[in-house]
Amino acid sequence: MLALSALVLPDRDPPADFIADVRHAEAAGVRTVWTYDHLSWPTLKNRPWYSSVPLLAAAAVSTTRVRIGAQVATPNFRHPVPFAKEIMTLDRISGGRLDVGVGAGTEGADAAALGEPPFDRRERTERFAEWLSMLDHLLTHEISTVRGERFTAVEVHQIPGCVQQPRVPLTVAAAGTRALRLVARYGQAWVTYGPYLQQDDPDSWLQALGAQSDALTEILAACGRSTSSVRRIVQVPFDVRWPFESSDRYVDCVGRLTAMGFDEIALHWPRRDDERGLPSGALGFVLAAHGL
Repeated sequence: MLALSALVLPDRDPPADFIADVRHAEAAGVRTVWTYDHLSWPTLKNRPWYSSVPLLAAAAVSTTRVRIGAQVATPNFRHPVPFAKEIMTLDRISGGRLDVGVGAGTEGADAAALGEPPFDRRERTERFAEWLSMLDHLLTHEISTVRGERFTAVEVHQIPGCVQQPRVPLTVAAAGTRALRLVARYGQAWVTYGPYLQQDDPDSWLQALGAQSDALTEILAACGRSTSSVRRIVQVPFDVRWPFESSDRYVDCVGRLTAMGFDEIALHWPRRDDERGLPSGALGFVLAAHGL
């Protein structure tokens, strides 16, 4: 059965409301509670927006079972050396319940926040590949010295290391061929929200997700990895409403995703002051569809 996960945005104010939603999602039986790792989010302008790492630390000590994670950390403002230390610490605080989503990032606000012009897509992909390689090395070695073209680590200590071995699972965001190869090389999971600007056309969205999943299967086989070695996660975008129009429609969507080989669906958890994401009125039949 397709697992259900929740996305709780870091705009809950006060932050205690974020923790309340995480605990609600845990009580409902979801697999993972994800939050966004951004400095700001244009979709929710002029709202409070908190940092993912301290929120996840608070969530870790406020829960006992649910996995927690970030979607998705990028090189836009994250350097692999301090971020690896934060990942290791979060994994220790949570008792080994951490997942970390990673991706190349976009040309949005995060990319310009540090005062440099945003990189084009090719440079973002190459930068991400080096960043991800260093992050993987840092998380699997007690002491690291790595010098790359864009990032450097010198005598970096990572002790005591992650609870989860050989390191925290990495969920790689990818749509194109180059990024899918990074999933095959480094990922324990893959996350996609499907084709850009096609999410409101259900058939096109689902067909594109199937094509992406098939492409990953081919790349995994070419790299000598089994098709089941990477967990496949689909994230329903924040503003998409059609899957929740009825119980039958949601069940049909889940069935089609399952047939494509997906393992998990991530939905934006119901919001008190904003009906975007999973509507509160649909929560009951959504949970029932996943046997919760």
